[in-house]
Amino acid sequence: MDQEYKKEQELEKNQEYKKCMAGEIYDCHDAVFLEFKARTRRLLAEYHMLKYEEKEKKREILSRMFGRIGKNVSVGQPFLCDYGRNIYIGDNVSVNMNCTFVDCNKITIGNNVLISSNVQLYTSTHPVELSERLTEDWQEESGAYFCTTYAKPVTIEDGAWLGGGVIVLPGVTIGAGSVIGAGSVVTRSIPANVVAAGNPCRIIRKINQG
Repeated sequence: MDQEYKKEQELEKNQEYKKCMAGEIYDCHDAVFLEFKARTRRLLAEYHMLKYEEKEKKREILSRMFGRIGKNVSVGQPFLCDYGRNIYIGDNVSVNMNCTFVDCNKITIGNNVLISSNVQLYTSTHPVELSERLTEDWQEESGAYFCTTYAKPVTIEDGAWLGGGVIVLPGVTIGAGSVIGAGSVVTRSIPANVVAAGNPCRIIRKINQG
């Protein structure tokens, strides 16, 4: 535990990591992020080798990979994520097969959440203006990446249900109890207790709480 604590303390001093978590443009090829990715790829390779019924081994790997995993959580195979450590999952959560979580910033999933097959949660993004999106005076030999990147957190609150193929974009929150229709692209936050669908995703109706 002491060694892990020291690692976290060192990480908090890393300027690129601090910029990343603050939603600022950061160097996604900094050594700390390459280490995150390499470790997570190894854990995912282990995970995908496991049989369906090897639930205890699956949980052990997910516990090592995620920032937090609650009770009664299932994550279907195949599953892809980026850093792994920025995924925080509550209790009673089902993530169906073929989901992708790009967790460059924090992805927080509450309790009693259903995430259907082929759902994609994205925290990473780039500036819209080309002049801002390209790294100024970029040279291949510099070691920097040719384009600029930043990341914003995604939150799925308690009791939400995301239908098949839903895409959630950076900075979006899905409110508690809300249902997102299959195939929707969620570009803006959705309030609690509504049904929403479409591209871009729009509120269709409120959910009766009575």
